[in-house]
Amino acid sequence: MRSPVKHSTHRLEPLLNPASIAIVGASNNAARIGGMPIAHLTKFGYQGRIYPINPKYEQVFGLRCHADIESLPEAPDLVVLAIAAADVLAMLRRCAARGVRAVIVYAAGFAEEGARGAALQAELEAYVATTDLVVAGPNAMGFANLNTQAHTNFASVFNTAPMQPGRGSVSLLTQSGNVCAAVYAIARRLGVDFSHFINTGNEACVDFAQYLEYLAQDDATDVALGYIEELRDGERFMQAAERFSRQGKLLVLYKAGETDKGSEAVRSHTSALAGDQAVYQAAFRQLDIIQSNDFVQMAQLAHLAGYRHKSAGRRVAIITISGALGAILADKFIALGLDVPTLPQALQDTLRSGIPDYGMVSNPVDVTGNVVNDPGFVRTAMEALAQSDAVDAVVIYAPGYMLDRMADDLCAVSQKFARLFVAIDTGAARTREQLRAGGVPVFEDIGVAVSALSPFLLWQERRRNNRWLDLRGEAPPERTALPPSLDEYSTKQLLVRHGMPAGAERVATTADEAAAAAEAIGYPVVLKVLSADIAHKTEAGGVRLRLQDADEVRKAFTEVLASVRRHAPQARIDGALVCRMESGVAELIVGATRDPVFGMTLTVGLGGVLTELYKDVSHRVLPVDASMAREMLGELKAFPLLTGYRGRAPGDVDAACAAIAGFSRAVLALQEQADEVEVNPLLVRERGHGVCMLDALVLPAKASPHNH
Repeated sequence: MRSPVKHSTHRLEPLLNPASIAIVGASNNAARIGGMPIAHLTKFGYQGRIYPINPKYEQVFGLRCHADIESLPEAPDLVVLAIAAADVLAMLRRCAARGVRAVIVYAAGFAEEGARGAALQAELEAYVATTDLVVAGPNAMGFANLNTQAHTNFASVFNTAPMQPGRGSVSLLTQSGNVCAAVYAIARRLGVDFSHFINTGNEACVDFAQYLEYLAQDDATDVALGYIEELRDGERFMQAAERFSRQGKLLVLYKAGETDKGSEAVRSHTSALAGDQAVYQAAFRQLDIIQSNDFVQMAQLAHLAGYRHKSAGRRVAIITISGALGAILADKFIALGLDVPTLPQALQDTLRSGIPDYGMVSNPVDVTGNVVNDPGFVRTAMEALAQSDAVDAVVIYAPGYMLDRMADDLCAVSQKFARLFVAIDTGAARTREQLRAGGVPVFEDIGVAVSALSPFLLWQERRRNNRWLDLRGEAPPERTALPPSLDEYSTKQLLVRHGMPAGAERVATTADEAAAAAEAIGYPVVLKVLSADIAHKTEAGGVRLRLQDADEVRKAFTEVLASVRRHAPQARIDGALVCRMESGVAELIVGATRDPVFGMTLTVGLGGVLTELYKDVSHRVLPVDASMAREMLGELKAFPLLTGYRGRAPGDVDAACAAIAGFSRAVLALQEQADEVEVNPLLVRERGHGVCMLDALVLPAKASPHNH
């Protein structure tokens, strides 16, 4: 499939904010796809010009119906094609001739339906590329601009979801019409007001990243909720997401294809292949995107985003009238990455002034039922928490009647201070809307509250200081040319220039040279075949360990070269590499591969040969600096092996982080010349003694299969 046409953002304006709309294939039946958009437009009060087109009718929904597009009094901003797939291309030609700016294609039967449909879509794409048309779809449900009521969709959800009373600032952007409708319905029941309802269809000519780019600069969009099966333009997507982050806009995305079966379903649904989920997760985190896997959570996050002007972060104070509920909430928040810190003694003393001795004040705070006898204490406690530097957000759990008693004070404190206060009411508080209007979001369920609050608070903290976005903005390293030979020694020397240390080693082309090299380095040594054509030396019999004297080295040289020639007779052999036999605390794998969406991505793991088995790895999209490398190592389950686990000597973590940062610079300096770069293993010595590469590999761009 071709990449979609790269329209500039302003060219999407007639698609998403049209002043006039024509519907080809118009129907007088609101249940048909040619009738529903006209029914919506007339019902919800669209103020632009509407042109139904169908030679069968003189009027549709009280509007004059035109016989064809040529007979319209003007070229409309947007034309909706509610016609069969086979008729689309001819109609596109007529639209272009009439001077139409944008078109939405409802019809299915394109790339999602096998070779014949793919050929039809390719023909559509080729034609559109020769025009100034902006074409959405095919296989699209259509759009809605809820601030102008420009409905160009056949989504029945607008007949059943609560009607939006005014303007909204949340946009929906999905690669599935049904997902778009489902999230909209849930969010409207929560009172979320929308600006745009967009589903992208097959993205033949306009892709997800281009719509996201539009929303990033759209003044009517403060929040975007999205559903992704595949991204076609990773760099454009990252630029748009970065703009969201820098403007303080919230971006929440659901990525399908978490399992093999999920990926299979994605392929059959939109002919899209799901990307590497671990890389998507890393990229989303680096781009300040909240990754969701639940429609209700997405809707709740959109609701919470209305309170993002409040100061918040990962440190949570929990206030309850139940010790059990306090413990449950603490466990749930901590499990999802938040902190429930012990409150400073002075703050505990303030709280103790109104809480009996049997009530906990350290955090969670159990105000006990005694708060009923002294409701004024609520104001004192809340103000103390609002001014404390020890917490970032305050969560209050209280049954409905108790929340009603607290409501006035909670609203007053929330409006006086910038600190985020959140209420959980599993009863039936009458003051829920009062609290929300007063700046206190209210949840009706503990699980829903925790699942939405946790990522929201982490996002609030992360967006204040995103080092990766700053790194992305820096000039890339000066380009480094690949050496003529990509054997292990040349590869290591390339990496050494960017700050990755290598051990003592020498190249030998004869057995005697190998022995002399070993004498110079000092025993014991390792001898390895030197060949750019052999990525996995051990499998070819190309490695000998713990060689103790010159005779062993000479014998190993002869045996290694003979074994490799038998295993790979076509391989070019440049001799052997003689290396000091190194020892250390642990081994890391540090590798970069070219992700088809996000470009060069880094994987770091601990444990040598077991890394692949246990999949204990951390991922980042490059670039990475030493501080980010430390975060990656800290994410590994086996990280304690580097810090002195059970009396073992601690490893040189600082040196490992510096080396990983150097690896990042080296990979970026290669630019488009390599598809994969790997150091495996990177040996971590004891603290203060550094690290060194024991093996390294570069696969050039478009490497032949045998190099893998």
